[in-house]
Amino acid sequence: MPVGSEALTRARKEEIVNACAALYKTMGFREITLDAIGKRTSFTRTSIYNYFHTKEEIFLALLQREHEAWIADMQEIFAGPALPSGAFAEAFAHALEGRGCMLKLMSMNLYELEGNSRMENLVAFKRVYAQAMQTIAQGLAKFFPQMGKSGVDAFLYAFFPFLFGIYPYTAATGKQRAAMDLAGMRYTPRTVFEITRALVEKLLPAQG
Repeated sequence: MPVGSEALTRARKEEIVNACAALYKTMGFREITLDAIGKRTSFTRTSIYNYFHTKEEIFLALLQREHEAWIADMQEIFAGPALPSGAFAEAFAHALEGRGCMLKLMSMNLYELEGNSRMENLVAFKRVYAQAMQTIAQGLAKFFPQMGKSGVDAFLYAFFPFLFGIYPYTAATGKQRAAMDLAGMRYTPRTVFEITRALVEKLLPAQG
């Protein structure tokens, strides 16, 4: 563990995660190395090992941060007045559409992140993931009490698996689109917002 205050440790970790996030906007997961991340920080590459043991741990911290931001957005929705199902689906979809990094990591790299991270870091992420589920469950119970526990559970077990697959449907590369054209496969671009809103509307009671 690095010598220094907790504030310094948090700041260093945040700087490393920020560097990783910046690289991930233009590079693939396998292209990004600890060396590349280190070059975007204000301290030496070897210092990274004081905070993260692997590249995957850095990405897992980024994924955890993305979930925390998503939870904050959902809590803001649920703190307001109850919404009818259509308005709720729209607000809920807007909260998710800004979490492209989260969806990309969940769809493409989650097994690698979890498999190559220390248990303490994986547990910290799982706690935040569980908090996301709990936030939605509590919010649905508040806004749509007619759903009951079984209805809320059905929502969760349809929506959370959906999170692991939405990214590829909304971020097809030029090469993928060309292949679909050559294969005679019809491709209609859809956004995270559009797909999420449609799903949530189907999962909620018709009237809220």
